[in-house]
Amino acid sequence: MPTAAPSSKFSVAIAAAALLIGSAAAAQPAAAPDTENGRYALSPAGDGFLRLDTRTGAVSTCTNSGSGWSCYAVPDERAAMDAEIGRLQADNERLKAELAAREPATGKTDEALPKSDSLKKAEPKTAEGERKIEIPLPSDRDMDRVMSFLERAWRRLIEMANRVQRDANGGKI
Repeated sequence: MPTAAPSSKFSVAIAAAALLIGSAAAAQPAAAPDTENGRYALSPAGDGFLRLDTRTGAVSTCTNSGSGWSCYAVPDERAAMDAEIGRLQADNERLKAELAAREPATGKTDEALPKSDSLKKAEPKTAEGERKIEIPLPSDRDMDRVMSFLERAWRRLIEMANRVQRDANGGKI
């Protein structure tokens, strides 16, 4: 058996050491970059992922387009609602302060209101000296309008009955 030259033994040892160091490095998980540090949590969703920023709570949708992965922030309805509530509270406080700054109303406010109601319909007239209620009769024009309406309705009803009868008889009367 031929003996190996000392330089070849040395290169074999260096190669083995390099292989051992390389396999040890591959066995360890890759360290996350300092900027992420486990900051994002990904969940599959549709054709991409939902990305949750664990520091701020912001949610983004990430999809793979032809040019690469891109993430877009999902609108936060809660933030919009909180902003609207804040705006309304500030507006309410402003209006309260404005109302308090006004001068008090002048005049007597404890007076009784009048007994008549302006929205109430007028009662039917009573004949003088009698307790009978007079109800005005419709005019001739009103009666003509009602009769015209009833005649048209009656004609339409008869036409409809004739159509139903024709349809039931197969087009024959």
